[in-house]
Amino acid sequence: MTEQMSSQTPTQMDDQKSRASAWFRELRDQIVASFEALEDSQTTGPTATLPAGRFEVTETKRTSDDGSDAGGGLMSVMRGGRVFEKVGVNISTVHGSLGEAAQGAMAARGVPGIKDNPQFWAAGISLVAHMQNPHAPAVHMNTRMFWTPQAWWFGGGADLNPCIEYDEDTAHFHAEMGRACDSHDPAYYDKFKAWADEYFFVPHRGRARGVGGIFYDDHNTGDWEADFAFTQDVGRAFLPAFVPLTEKRRDTVWDEGDKDKQLVHRGLYAEYNLVYDRGTKFGLTTGHDANAVLMSLPPMAKWV
Repeated sequence: MTEQMSSQTPTQMDDQKSRASAWFRELRDQIVASFEALEDSQTTGPTATLPAGRFEVTETKRTSDDGSDAGGGLMSVMRGGRVFEKVGVNISTVHGSLGEAAQGAMAARGVPGIKDNPQFWAAGISLVAHMQNPHAPAVHMNTRMFWTPQAWWFGGGADLNPCIEYDEDTAHFHAEMGRACDSHDPAYYDKFKAWADEYFFVPHRGRARGVGGIFYDDHNTGDWEADFAFTQDVGRAFLPAFVPLTEKRRDTVWDEGDKDKQLVHRGLYAEYNLVYDRGTKFGLTTGHDANAVLMSLPPMAKWV
C-alpha cells in the first residue's frame, strides 16, 4: 500500500469518492437488468412455470454510536426465480469511525496512522448468486474503494463456485478475468489469481471453495485514476464471464443426486463466509445491516 494522501486536496478526494460510489451503483443497475432478462428468457425446464424472478430492493441504513447518520446502501435480492434460486446484488457507501477490533485489523495490514485517526469511508458492490440448476455455477463478485485520512485503496475480484465442475466453464471465466487484468498490467492476472487461490481456500476442509478467479486488496499504485479504471474493468468483465455459463447450463437435465451435490457444496460456501470472509467480518463489526452482510448465504444447504 502506497501513501498518497498528501498529493490530493479534500475536494479532489471528495470527487473521487463520489465517482467511485456512482460507478458501483451503475454496475449494480447493469447486473440487475441482465439477471432479470435471464429470468424472462427462461421458458423451458422444470422451473419455467415459476414467475420470472424480480429483485426486491431494500434501502439499508447505518448509524454511528451517537445515533448520527453513517451511510447505507441498497440491498437487492431475488428469491425463487426460474434461473436464480437466490441472488443478491448489494451496494453501500458508509463512513464513520472504526472500532478497536477493526483498527487492529487495519493496522496489521499496514494501514498507516489508523489508531491515531480511525475515521473511514468505504463504498462497494457485493454480489452472490445461487442457482436453481446444479449444473449452473454459483458465483461471487465484489469490488470496493476504502479511504482513511492517511491512505486509500481498492479491492475486490470475482470467483466461480460450481458444485459440478466443467473445465471449459472454468477456462472461460478465467479468460475474461485475465483480459480485464491484462489491459492494465500483464502481471496482474497471475498475481491476483494466486491471491484468489489462497484467499478462497477453506483450511478446515483442506480445499478451495470453488475454481477460483481473481482477488486483490489494498490496491494502491499511487495513481488513483489507473486503479479506479482497473477496478471498473474488473466489474465490467463480470457479466461476460458469468452470463454465457448460465445460458449454457441452465437447461441441463439434473437429478436428485446433482441437487444433493449442490446443497453440500453450499454448506462449504456458508462455512467459508461465516468463518473466514473478511468482508463479512468487517460488515458485522462496523454495524452494517446484518441482513445485507449475510445476503451471501444460500437459501438451502446441507452437511453430511
